[in-house]
Formats: sequence, C-alpha cells, structure tokens
Amino acid sequence: MRLAGHTLGTPDHTVPQALKLFRAAGLDAAEVIYQDGYTSGLPQGDRRAALEALKAAEDEGLPIIGLTPYTTAINALDEKEWRGGVDEFRGAIETAHLLGADRVRVYAGSWHPGDTDHDRRWAKLREALQTLAPEAEQAGVRLCVENHFGTMTQTGAETAALVREVAHPAVRVLYDQANLTFTHDESFEEAFAVQGDLIGHVHAKDLVFTDPNAAFRATETARVNTSERAVRSRVIGTGVLPWPQILAALLRHGYDDLLSIEYEYRWHPQDLPTPEDGFRESAAALRGMLTEIAEMENAR
Repeated sequence: MRLAGHTLGTPDHTVPQALKLFRAAGLDAAEVIYQDGYTSGLPQGDRRAALEALKAAEDEGLPIIGLTPYTTAINALDEKEWRGGVDEFRGAIETAHLLGADRVRVYAGSWHPGDTDHDRRWAKLREALQTLAPEAEQAGVRLCVENHFGTMTQTGAETAALVREVAHPAVRVLYDQANLTFTHDESFEEAFAVQGDLIGHVHAKDLVFTDPNAAFRATETARVNTSERAVRSRVIGTGVLPWPQILAALLRHGYDDLLSIEYEYRWHPQDLPTPEDGFRESAAALRGMLTEIAEMENAR
C-alpha cells in the first residue's frame, strides 16, 4: 500500500509547503482539501491555483491523488441549492482530472438529529450521484462516499446501501474506521462485512476516548465541537484503533491502494504533535504494520 498525507493536517502550510512536508515525512502522495478560504487547500474553480499545485507536486515527485470538498447540498430539497451542490462537485471532478487525481471525497449530503424528509433527501442524494457518476468515470475519477457523521451515511451500512443503490463503478465507499468508532457504530469486522467489497479509498487516523460511554453528539458535519467531544486525536498506532487488523482486513478484501493519513491538526491541534512529527510517526507506524503483515504472510 502507498501512504498519502492529507492537508487537513497542515492548516498553516500552503499546498506546495504541505507537499514538501509530506515528502520529508516519507509519504508517497497527497490528498488536498478543495475549499475556499483554507490555506492548505485549493479554492473552488481556481484553475491557476490548481496548476501551481500540479507544478509543485511534479517538482516534489509526490502526486496529488485526491481532493476533499466540503459540499453538502447534494441532498437539498430546494432545486437551486441542489443544482449548486452538483455543480460544485463538477468543479471538483474537473480539478481532480486536471491534477491527475483519481478520487474525490463525498459527503453524503447533510443530515442531523431532528432533520426531516429522510426519504426525499435520500432520493436527491442518489440522484446527484447518479448524475455525477458518468461524468466522473469519463474524467478518470471515482467518487468516494465517506462514513461520516452529519451526513446521510454515518454508518457503514448506510454508506454501502447508498453505493449499491447508485450502482455505478465510479461511486465507491471511503472507509474511515475512526469515524465509525467514535460514533459507536460498526466495529471494523462489522464494517467490512457490510461494505468491504465496495471500498475505493481509506482515511487513516487514531484516537482515544475520554469517556467511552458518552453518547455521540455533533451539531456540525466537518468536525465535532470541543464541547461535544468524548475523544482525543492521536498519532496512528498510539490510540485505540486496531490498525494491524484493519490493514490485514483491507488486504484480504483486495484493497492494496492508498491510505490517506487524515491527521486532524486543523480541528484539534491541542491533541497532537506538530505536523512534521505527526505525519512522520504515523507513516512509520503504518509501514511497520504492513511489513509485519507481509512477513507473516510469507511465513505461511
């Protein structure tokens, strides 16, 4: 497997600076946030910024393999808002194609406790992805729907159900076991049972609970506010996630692609070492686990 750095972890670096940091940390690729107003991201529809990032990636010998938009309007019931969300994703697909990136993260709309019209919003979400999937396929891009709170696919079961309903090879699952763990949804065994054959991208991070029994709460989609958190972010390999078993399960299910280290320094810097240290330590931990798995396989 190859390892990518995610610019969520480099909020004070420009994209070229983040690419340099990732290279120094021993990473193989980068996943870049696609959002206006973020230092370590690409503004929506800004071709010049994308080309500058492409040149920086070529200079570092470190490809940009994916984009992370924050668009949630693709399940909106208002037609104008829905079309705006679809068009935002079109921009992400076009930018990914320009960069040579082959995947785009998808938030499955917006959904929070107390929201209504689930079936209608789910239908609009499905329609959006069925509209965008052929365009993504033509651009050589896959749309990866994340297991993510604040969306309509918080659980692995929900994510798998959506991907199966869309029924297009350009729409896959973005597997994030840390998200499933701190929301108290599926264990990694349960997650693989429902979505293991659909995985098109993986986010890797780690955490510890401050209160394992606290009910999960989040009023936002992108992050959990400080007052709502019952976890703390950690460098991979120092938290509760069973990463050796997760990596082995990924390989058993035929996933031997990229692991994107989603170091949460943008949201929770107080929890973590500097990005320079955190990415290097996370990469070393993952590579050590992968080496052990390969040695065990060879010994059989």
